[in-house]
Amino acid sequence: MQLLPTLSVAVAALAQLTAAAPTANGSPVLVRHEWRTLSKVQQLEYLSAVKCMQNTPPRTKALYSGVQNRYDDFVALHINMTDQIHFVGQFLPYHRGLLALFEADLKNTCGYKGAVPYWDWSLDSTSVDSFAQSPIFDATYGFGGNGQYLTDAEKALLVDTAALVIPNTTGGGCVTTGPFANVNASMGPGSSTDYTPHCLRRDFSGDFASQSLNSSLVDIILSTPDFLLLDRRFQSLELDLAGVWIHGGGHFSVGGNTGDMSDMWSSPSDPLFWSHHAMLDNVWNQWQRLNWTVRKAEITGPDTMWAYPYNYFGDVPYKNITLAFELAYGQLGETVNISQVMDTTNMPCDVNSYTYA
Repeated sequence: MQLLPTLSVAVAALAQLTAAAPTANGSPVLVRHEWRTLSKVQQLEYLSAVKCMQNTPPRTKALYSGVQNRYDDFVALHINMTDQIHFVGQFLPYHRGLLALFEADLKNTCGYKGAVPYWDWSLDSTSVDSFAQSPIFDATYGFGGNGQYLTDAEKALLVDTAALVIPNTTGGGCVTTGPFANVNASMGPGSSTDYTPHCLRRDFSGDFASQSLNSSLVDIILSTPDFLLLDRRFQSLELDLAGVWIHGGGHFSVGGNTGDMSDMWSSPSDPLFWSHHAMLDNVWNQWQRLNWTVRKAEITGPDTMWAYPYNYFGDVPYKNITLAFELAYGQLGETVNISQVMDTTNMPCDVNSYTYA
């Protein structure tokens, strides 16, 4: 099913036209490109900047004992904020701001001159077998591939990181290829920010990717009439495999049952997190631009986790968020209102504005 076959092309053209436009805050507009469109030099520059973050002293060690480096600052913040930024109306705006702060730190800390690349996983989810063949998993010009294959008995000795049982996973162990093969995750799995060093794990499921990340779902999402339903289609329509679409789909297709990407709290431990969330932000931005006059200010949803329409465990008191709702980033960035992150080409002054190609 191809509902809107030209939407991505049209929005990409708009991004190119607006890339050089001045912004109100004076910051230059970055252009986020899809991973496979980068040159090999650009791919290596981004990977090098991420590794630089992993080898730079932290800023939040006094707050979080598990933090070992600048990259961990962002993992710890996400762990600490998870229960306030998932299954809530502020999910998409908060992650937009978090990603922009990470992007700014790549520049300010490690001299990276580009933008965070997005990963269009719909291009890799055309079949069960195509997922693992994505260029983003390349051992030299990518993030490395699957974790070492583990039997069910071996996986039983590890912590289950996924909230659901992910079908037909093919890894489960430590990542053995690519730039992060010998890099420990400092925290997780779970909600603690204590120091729990472990190898980066992945547990691919091409089966789940083909179900939850395909282009037909993206087209359906882009055709969504209002933000409340859009947010549900991103986060979860139901707490079962069929109800998990592109947000959980990206996490669970990489992380499977034992991988770091599947852990709701510590998933940024896998550097693929940022390119996955850049794609999610890209889809939201595309949806906004399709009716910009209305959608530049369209926001709603509960301020409290597991409240309606995510009240899977019973009713929870909540208030609907507005553009005035505050997004807090601790020591990593200024507290901003949602209104300040609704337009990617006019972001707050401590981060770059950006568009997508």
